[in-house]
Amino acid sequence: MSASPSASSHGSRTGVWLIGARGSVATTVVAGCAAVTAGLHPATGMVTETPDFADAGLPALPSLVFGGHDTVDCPLPKRAEALAAGGVLPHGLPSAVGAELAAADREIRPGGPLPGDTRDDEELIAAFAADITDFARRSGVERTVVVNVASTEPAPTGGALPASSLYATAALRAGCPYVNFTPSTGLHHPALAALAESSGVPYAGRDGKTGQTLLRSVLGPMFAQRALAVRAWSGTNLLGGGDGAALADPAAAAAKNAGKERVLADTLGAPVEGEVHIDDVPALGDWKTAWDHIAFDGFLGARMILQTTWQGCDSSLAAPLVLDLARLVARAQQKGLSGPLGALGFYFKDPVGEGPSSLAEQYGELKRFAGRLRDAEDSGRDGDGEDGGTPGTVGTGGGADERGAGR
Repeated sequence: MSASPSASSHGSRTGVWLIGARGSVATTVVAGCAAVTAGLHPATGMVTETPDFADAGLPALPSLVFGGHDTVDCPLPKRAEALAAGGVLPHGLPSAVGAELAAADREIRPGGPLPGDTRDDEELIAAFAADITDFARRSGVERTVVVNVASTEPAPTGGALPASSLYATAALRAGCPYVNFTPSTGLHHPALAALAESSGVPYAGRDGKTGQTLLRSVLGPMFAQRALAVRAWSGTNLLGGGDGAALADPAAAAAKNAGKERVLADTLGAPVEGEVHIDDVPALGDWKTAWDHIAFDGFLGARMILQTTWQGCDSSLAAPLVLDLARLVARAQQKGLSGPLGALGFYFKDPVGEGPSSLAEQYGELKRFAGRLRDAEDSGRDGDGEDGGTPGTVGTGGGADERGAGR
């Protein structure tokens, strides 16, 4: 077992409660954490395992304890075997970390609301919060971070709370930091604004930036900084799995695309013609292809085109970011921070709080945030050589969460 180089000196355990705990992303998170902890694989893709975060006091990977909510009953070991068969997890890894997968699966509780569920919102929230607090008590963790990695839900209509907002409310009621890795509503619901503000816990989101939008947040500033006029920016996503099925719903796809469009508008300085189409291709499974077509003008009106193709595995891209976020937000709570963590915008399409839009600037903010997380004796050394800040509320804005089906 290899200890994380950024392990907290306190040696305490940290809970990670996953909404959508039996989905592809959650399964990859649990299996990946176990594999890295055991030294079976390197921590590729985990920013928190790089030297800039080595003394930020983050929870050690071996100290993470997993549980969660889901509306499906496929056990994590079986789900991991299916992911290995599809090439998402390495061959043989499910059996190598079978004990860790089984332990996490024993901590998964039924989500909701399911068809025929007669409980009202308050009863569901109370039940979800009780599950989280019971997990913390039995596991002996110092704190628990709730992370939504479930499938995208449509934007709500009317005043009713969607499932994502029920889970988000339960997290805050249980006194837990909260991360929304999905585009679903969660804490963004107007009815939850006062609760989020008064909760006293840190929260972050929304919609993890893993592929096409990650590239856009790099290319957008390039065009703006080189004074090249973008005339149109269109894209297509082909994907399968649970996310592909969920995003076949036009309302869910619209919620997903809102974050993609925001990144372009923010980095280019104004909205641009074009949109993203999302197509469900079940044969692709957990793999996706994202294609962008960018029309832009150069000197003397010369018309030019840039096309990009991104092919990747969504779960493998997302899992290291989820582990990063759980550790960063847990440490933020330990340091007394509360409210929206705008400095974590590096990880999101539609981040809460205030912060830049370009990836390079967001990474600078993230390193400065790591400086704030260091213990007092190290607080003078920030990731950019600046003094670390003092604990307190960070940024402004809302948060987010999602439903208990696998992402």
